[in-house]
Amino acid sequence: MKIGILGAGRIGTILGRRWAEQGHAVILGVRDPASEQAQALLDSVGHGVRTGTLEQAAGASEIVVLAVPWSSAHDALRSAGTLAGKILIDCTNPIADDLRGLALGHVTSAGEQVAAWAEGARVVKAFNTAGSKTMADPLFGGRRAALFLCGNDAAAKRVVTALGQELGFDPCDTGPLYHARYLEPMAMLWVDMAYIQGRGSDFALAVLQR
Repeated sequence: MKIGILGAGRIGTILGRRWAEQGHAVILGVRDPASEQAQALLDSVGHGVRTGTLEQAAGASEIVVLAVPWSSAHDALRSAGTLAGKILIDCTNPIADDLRGLALGHVTSAGEQVAAWAEGARVVKAFNTAGSKTMADPLFGGRRAALFLCGNDAAAKRVVTALGQELGFDPCDTGPLYHARYLEPMAMLWVDMAYIQGRGSDFALAVLQR
């Protein structure tokens, strides 16, 4: 599949590299593809991953991944152009700069706001409740980290489920997109445990069922 990733931070580059290893055509959307920083990024990621502008990454892809800080999400989506009909995987969390709370929630969510900004996109909230180390390796002994996801488009969720399974996650479809109101506080709990409480980032959430 053709996957365009908006953002080239840790989450975006790890997901891009791992999907490229699975044979997908991946393009990382960056502000300046001709910069030395972008070239160094390509050299570090490898596996045929390309860079382009945010608009090029989105326009050339069937699946678009929003992997920027929440404060940059609106601008990134505007720069990406129209996303109508495309699967848009929203990895963002509206976490405050001091890591001590969410910038919005309770009666809405970042996932729902992304859907409003990206009119016509088939938004799936996913890859927001695990850290970058888990993205790189979701296996913990014999157990797989859960990939919690939600969205209103069943076909889009099946595609995201398959993409998660390819990386070794245990996908868990939690329901419609408004369930992002629950997944984003779950991510906030993970952040608090990892960085405020000092547990460190090499742990993940899982679903156990008899």
